[in-house]
Amino acid sequence: MQATAFTYDSETRSGSVLLDDGTPVEFGAEAFEAGGLRLLRPGQRVRIEADPGTSGAGLRITLVTLQTF
Repeated sequence: MQATAFTYDSETRSGSVLLDDGTPVEFGAEAFEAGGLRLLRPGQRVRIEADPGTSGAGLRITLVTLQTF
């Protein structure tokens, strides 16, 4: 699934993304670290993975990484 980075706190290594429909979804440090990233800037396109069966604002993001084509 794709999204756009919205916020990122380098101290806590957590933040939020905006889904393509504009829904904001938060992610924790575990999801950020699983993607192997060192930094995330608002506006970057990212690829996210989530727990199966979750959707919308209740989405539990398990991985955040840069979108590559």
